[in-house]
This record gives sequence, C-alpha cells and structure tokens, in this order.
Amino acid sequence: MTTSKKWLKITLPCPEQLTEAVSDLIGVLSGVGVEIHPLSQNGLNEISGFFEYENSSDTLGEKTTATLTKNVSEELEKLFTLYNMKLPQSTTEIIDDQEWATSWQQYFKAFEIVPGLVIKPSWETFTAEQNQHVLEMDPGMAFGTGQHESTRLALSLISSCFKNGKNRIDSVLDVGTGTGILAMAAAVFGAQKVTAIDNDPEAVSVAGSNVRQNRLNEKIVLSGAPLADIHGAFDLICANIVHDVLVGMAPEFKRLLIPGGHVVLAGILSGDQVKSIIRAYGKYGMQMVETRNEGDWTGILLRFSP
Repeated sequence: MTTSKKWLKITLPCPEQLTEAVSDLIGVLSGVGVEIHPLSQNGLNEISGFFEYENSSDTLGEKTTATLTKNVSEELEKLFTLYNMKLPQSTTEIIDDQEWATSWQQYFKAFEIVPGLVIKPSWETFTAEQNQHVLEMDPGMAFGTGQHESTRLALSLISSCFKNGKNRIDSVLDVGTGTGILAMAAAVFGAQKVTAIDNDPEAVSVAGSNVRQNRLNEKIVLSGAPLADIHGAFDLICANIVHDVLVGMAPEFKRLLIPGGHVVLAGILSGDQVKSIIRAYGKYGMQMVETRNEGDWTGILLRFSP
C-alpha cells in the first residue's frame, strides 16, 4: 500500500512590518511555498509554512512535529528579537500532499511588479510587450517573488537608476540576495556583472536555482562570502534587509562603491528608521537622493560623493 506524502503546516500571526522577513525565513527553512493571508485585526497577517513530514508511527510522528516546530520557532525567535518583539504562538496541522501542492497556484499569476518588469510562475505563459522584461519565479522555491512593499520599493529604485541615463551601471552588488530577485532585476535592466551574496547557504541555493531558470548565469555570481571578503568597485549596491543590519554595513558600502556610485536600501520602516539610515550613511559620504514610500515601508536611494 502506497502512502501519500504528508506536510506539516506551521501557522502564526505576524505584524505587517515583519511579514516579508518572516515569510522569507520560513521559505528558506522549508524550501517550499509560503501562504500569506490578511487577518481582520489591524496590521496582522497569517503566515503558513509547509515542511515535509515523514510518514511513520504516531509516536515518531509526534516527535517529528515537535522537532520541526521547535527548530522553526528557535529561528523565528531570533528574528523577532531583532525587532524587540515577542514571537506569537503558532499552530500546527498535518495535511496531504495534494491538498497544499496546488492550492496556492491559483493565487499566483504573472504581474508587473514595477513598470517594465514582470514576475511570472513557470506554469503560466506570458507574452512580453516591447521594453518589458520577464523573470520566471515560482513561489515554491521560497518567498521573495515581489509581493511585499519593501521588495517593490527596492526594484523601483533600482529600475530608476538604470533609466535616468546619467551614470552607466555595469557592476552591481546585491547584499542579502535571498531569492536573487534584486540581482536578476539588475541583470535584465542592463548590468553586465552582478555579485549576489547571502550568509544563508539555503538562500544561495534558492537564488542559484532562480538564476539558472532565467539563464542569467553569465551575468550573476552567487556567493556565501561575508561582506568583508568582497572586493571591487561597484556602480550600484542594493540591500533589502533590516534597519540595524543596514546601519552596520555603511562603512563597507563606502569601501566598495565607486565615486558617484549609488546605494538602494529597503526593509526600512518609515519614520525614525529612515532618519537613522540617512544620518548613518551621510557620515560616510552617501547622501540621500530620493525616498519612496509604500505602506509602512520606505526605500532610499543614496549617492556616494566622497
């Protein structure tokens, strides 16, 4: 008798400002899709991750559930601590393979994330219009296909850097690449060499799959190297991370930028975090050119003028 594969579904409520970071982390931990549903309470989303669950006896199954839940909770706790927040209580459920494998596909359609850039899943056909670039990304690979405000803000600012025509952008550094979406966008917008780094080996693997799927291997070099080990002179550096990490990276960005180079930063909450970033980067000669807002989030474009 053949038993169908099972999945452990872990669900938790999440504040809006942490939705992308939590979903990204869960996607990397599970290697499969993440579901996000708005809750009726103000500013909360329900996030569900799916983890492969071994069919076995009830006793071992309970141990597997407890182990998986404990491992995921420990990683999430670290993330919530960065924001000085308490990790909400999660719930678990065992579901059949077919039950989840196709349910989310109906919600993920091709869409133009910023003017001129379309994100599409592999199961859909899409005919690009003139001057329209298409990136093929499946949510099953991990979160980070552009549904969140901070990702859209980063892509919008990166796009504007290529469109203004004042500075030629050949070399780009994407720090904390995740699924590789910012690196791939820079490549299709016109960058000749993109270096994409992430300190999570799973993220590097996910990004590598996306880069190969979009045939961008010749333009994008992926690495798990720390920022301190990166060398070169970049025309553009982009990072969609969190405020505290971005502040600490300012001196490294100064070291790696060419004079007149640009920085695109996202993952920043509007208000005090924006002022803090502008102040921190200003100390190293990177002056604010533009800010863009969406929801509670702000994207910042800076220019290096040593």
